[in-house]
Amino acid sequence: MKAIFRFIQERLQDFYSDSEIKSLGFLIVESVCNMTKPSILRCKDKQLSLNEELRIRDITEELRKYRPIQYILGETEFYGLRFKVDENVLIPRPETEELVEWVIEPPPGPLQRRGGRCKVLDVGTGSGCIAIVLAKRLAGAEVFALDISEKALAVARQNAIANQADVCFFRYDILGDEPFPFSSLTFDCIVSNPPYIAMKEKAAMAKNVLDYEPHEALFVPDENPLLFYERIAGFARKYLNAGGSLYFETSSLYGQAAARTLKDKNFRSVRLLKDISGNDRILIAKL
Repeated sequence: MKAIFRFIQERLQDFYSDSEIKSLGFLIVESVCNMTKPSILRCKDKQLSLNEELRIRDITEELRKYRPIQYILGETEFYGLRFKVDENVLIPRPETEELVEWVIEPPPGPLQRRGGRCKVLDVGTGSGCIAIVLAKRLAGAEVFALDISEKALAVARQNAIANQADVCFFRYDILGDEPFPFSSLTFDCIVSNPPYIAMKEKAAMAKNVLDYEPHEALFVPDENPLLFYERIAGFARKYLNAGGSLYFETSSLYGQAAARTLKDKNFRSVRLLKDISGNDRILIAKL
């Protein structure tokens, strides 16, 4: 076991910081050897099988190409659940867990007061992480989730099955003109982590994001960075119940502008909240 950690350190030392290498080492060994971190620490002298050692070496070489560890392992954790991920979906991030937390535990509002089953829509679901957690954590909720990508929806459906979550996934282009397939439905909550990174920000982004994560889920035109907020807000004006809530993840660069967009569209109780790092990240409004 000690030898494989030395190998990982030596092969990755020119690519990642020492703290990143240590974290990656534990993730790799946990996954390949089906061990927990405490058991790894207790079994430092454990002899790895040839297959385990070869798999760890292969993973380490992939990391030298800056391929994200989540894609290499094929899964990641989000809000205490395991999710399959590949290059067709974004890797779920801690900031999005904070968004989910606000939906699950809001101040007293429509999700708690409304009789019957509340209806929730996740716009741009990707891996399905938001929709699946909400389906499992909001008692009695009926959860719908859309995405433009059929490949992303295939991943999301697999994740729903694996996590035993009841979510209605469907393809829809929120920027398109085709009729909404559930035009008779209205929702008590609409939540979205839409694309919000301007193309001009590419130069400052990490190689592992630029080279591997789906660009259609990341980037918006420089001339219209609020494209998705404007379109989803317009959609919510039509399909969100009176008193319903709209939740966005946003960028610290455009959070204030996105908040003004919602106010201009006559949403009320518009709040821009900071994440745990102090960045403007979560935007909440009511209809």
